[in-house]
Amino acid sequence: MIPLSGPFIEKDDIDNVLAVLRSKRLSIGPFVEEFEKKIADYTGLKYAVAVNSGTSALHLILKSLNLPGKFMLVPSFTFIASANVALFEDKIPLFLDIEDRTFNTPPEILKEILKKIERGEYEYDGNKVQLEDICCFMAVDIFGHPLDWNGILEVANEYKLVVIEDSCEALGSEYKGRKAGTFGVAGAFAFYPNKQITTGEGGIIVTNDDKIATLSRSMRNQGRGEGGEWLLHVRVGYNYRLDEMSAALGVSQMEKIDRIIDMRNEVASRYSKLLKDVDGVRPPIVEDYVTNMSWFVYVVLLDDGINRDAVMKYMNENGVQVRDYFKPVHLQPLYKEMGHREGGLPVTENISKRTLAIPFYTDMNFEDQKKVVDTLKEAIEKVGF
Repeated sequence: MIPLSGPFIEKDDIDNVLAVLRSKRLSIGPFVEEFEKKIADYTGLKYAVAVNSGTSALHLILKSLNLPGKFMLVPSFTFIASANVALFEDKIPLFLDIEDRTFNTPPEILKEILKKIERGEYEYDGNKVQLEDICCFMAVDIFGHPLDWNGILEVANEYKLVVIEDSCEALGSEYKGRKAGTFGVAGAFAFYPNKQITTGEGGIIVTNDDKIATLSRSMRNQGRGEGGEWLLHVRVGYNYRLDEMSAALGVSQMEKIDRIIDMRNEVASRYSKLLKDVDGVRPPIVEDYVTNMSWFVYVVLLDDGINRDAVMKYMNENGVQVRDYFKPVHLQPLYKEMGHREGGLPVTENISKRTLAIPFYTDMNFEDQKKVVDTLKEAIEKVGF
């Protein structure tokens, strides 16, 4: 079986983790601080606050802001955590549609919903939503591809809309020379084993905002104060700390981040060439404003009329692990129970039935890629129609 993804682990990564185990200092140690410094330096922001997941990072950003308004704008074509953090803070996600090239929410769609709200034409649960009811926009750089940030920020500035950047999939990507994760009041990265770099489990907040950084450091550590006194808790907090073994792995991974991104770009480039002549399959599109693409996954779009689920089943049964990326969040059982129904986000709903994530990882070789593409082509011919 060719796996869907896999971490890129070398001897220096193993040595770093073993060094922590030998030190017997497994939590709240120097590797967390070093990892935070490497991420802050890499993004060019003042602060980085390491936590145990990208979900925790997004949650702490939202909680630190303590924003008025009960609704959070968020795309439905994303991992569910982007929306769920609103529920953590007793807010309600309002789902946005996407465009069909990059699968991001474009400035036009963001502005369209804000205009509808401004005109009193947008309702939730039978009640009109007001502009002051909107707390923020959770902006997602889907699959590592940055949003059209100039346009997004122009709309946000016009409506005085707070932007949080979910860059959990986009470490290293750049929009017009500027790193993903640096466009909102704060950004979040995640380090699950399928990401560009991994810490096993883990995430990090990046920001220039003193308050977000200070509160996030406190809340990740059970609400302890800046002095760190162990049994003195100054606010509600969580156990969102990143352990030293994970941070040590993150340090060694960050030392080769540029090489990892280059290797992943080579894998993506080979796929695009191999797929060029496969009928019914559209490789990912990277817009010109992306000055560096840091690939998270490689998701192809099948033509309308091809039975994606049958293709997926055939490939999984024939030695190639594939998956549908993503299911719309607004149609997940949790959100359907809250009243969301199919029909409101036509592009999201159409694209989600046609996307297929194929095996993609840093050290993937040409032979395995060729097998993936050959199997995909065979699946379409045999069971796709």
